[in-house]
Amino acid sequence: MGSTISRRKFLTDAAIGAVAVSFLPSFLKFNPTDAYAGLRNAGSIKEYYERFNVTDEMLAKVISEAMAKGGDYCDLFFQHTISNYVILEDNQVNRAYSNVDFGVGIRVLKGDQTGYSFAEDITLANMQNAARTAANIASSGKLILPVNIKEKKTRNIYPIEIPWDKISITDKIPLMTEMNDKIFSLDNRVIKVVVSCADDSNYILAVNSEGAAVCDFQPIGRISATCTAESGGKKESNSSNVAARKGFELFSKENINFISNDAVNKTMILFDAVKPDAGEMEVVLAAGDSGILLHEAIGHGMEADFNRKKESIYSAMINKYVAKEFVNIVDDALYPDLQGSINIDDECNDSQKTYLVENGVLTSYMHDKISAKHYNLNPTGNGRRQSFRHIPLPRMRNTYMTNGPHKKEEIIASVKNGIYCENFTNGQVLIGPGDFTFYVKNGYLIEDGKLTKPIKDVNIIGNGPQMLKDITMVADDFAMAKGGWNCGKGGQSVPVSMGLPTVKVSKITVGGMKK
Repeated sequence: MGSTISRRKFLTDAAIGAVAVSFLPSFLKFNPTDAYAGLRNAGSIKEYYERFNVTDEMLAKVISEAMAKGGDYCDLFFQHTISNYVILEDNQVNRAYSNVDFGVGIRVLKGDQTGYSFAEDITLANMQNAARTAANIASSGKLILPVNIKEKKTRNIYPIEIPWDKISITDKIPLMTEMNDKIFSLDNRVIKVVVSCADDSNYILAVNSEGAAVCDFQPIGRISATCTAESGGKKESNSSNVAARKGFELFSKENINFISNDAVNKTMILFDAVKPDAGEMEVVLAAGDSGILLHEAIGHGMEADFNRKKESIYSAMINKYVAKEFVNIVDDALYPDLQGSINIDDECNDSQKTYLVENGVLTSYMHDKISAKHYNLNPTGNGRRQSFRHIPLPRMRNTYMTNGPHKKEEIIASVKNGIYCENFTNGQVLIGPGDFTFYVKNGYLIEDGKLTKPIKDVNIIGNGPQMLKDITMVADDFAMAKGGWNCGKGGQSVPVSMGLPTVKVSKITVGGMKK
């Protein structure tokens, strides 16, 4: 395939893998967003202009500077993010992290080439300096007429009840403690519990040389619990989390109960788990969390930059069959509340629901502005970036397979000897050809059409595009994963979600016990 993309660690659980620092007890009484009280809950373009202290006149001057050397297009991406992370461990809150990020990124496009610079101190002089740096991607001067900036209206698919930046750490502690106590109460083998809460309040303003100005508030919350238990001299550990574009209402009774029960159940079953025999066998992917395999082993290969550069196995597969006719794959920005949902992408493009595979045929890639121009198409709203310090890339949002014609029970009954995979932890993917190795944390043996013994410590090894071809049955029990994930690509990380109905793959290599 000519791919130079190296293997990489796949998705990391966003609710667990954050940086935390020690703090003094008095910190519990300090809300780091108090200094930003006047910047909360902006809704109109005027309020966002006030947030970033900019005017139409200033923006027009910066855009003119960015385009002065002959660029084809430029955009300004303003971002103000308030982030908090709290950990309760050993029955007390002992770590926390808070951060306020503020700045603007300026991008200039010339053909397929990108010039980029950013400023953390938003003044006209700083923005113009950054614009000159980004403008260097082009080399021919031309007359730049002042841009007429107009607000572009957007939808709101994630209304919230209680913004994260209106509460303090002291509001979270009682609910985190409640979850901690519940997990201990569910099973006397529990010896340690770690509860964490991460939240972002992300305000963005994007303006481009086409005259569009758009603003969006993108909240996100993640609540997680890790349970460690001991039985018969053995220790086992597992975790559960819920993530969504919601506010403090994410700490609902329903979610506290789900996370607590899920973490305990997934931990305790490991004491009875076995390893299956190694070898190639039928594999059934459970509805919901197994969508991670779809995302990593297949989804990345359908991002347009990998195809534009001929690095993906799908680069010559548009309008060709890549799966059975009952397989449909979607990347959907409009799914309510999910953390991969966005009202707009980071290039001012409207979000949408994009069918990648329809009735087994590859019908579309996921496009940003550059790839859409290359293919002479409209962007699909997949231009995303980690922050104002990064350029946008074609990235997934909520990627899932839709319901099929089969029943879960029918699928399991059709398997004589195989495994049923419920959730995954670690894995690696070679994005170009789609070769993968994933670690199955929880699952079951399937023997003579029935789920029997639980399994653990199992690797599955295969190729994503081949696995897609080898899907022989798809159930009608579609579910999205409740948890939150951060997806890494090109040194950037963005929140995503994924889902799947129960799916049968005719053959995948399972690395269990040697026969």
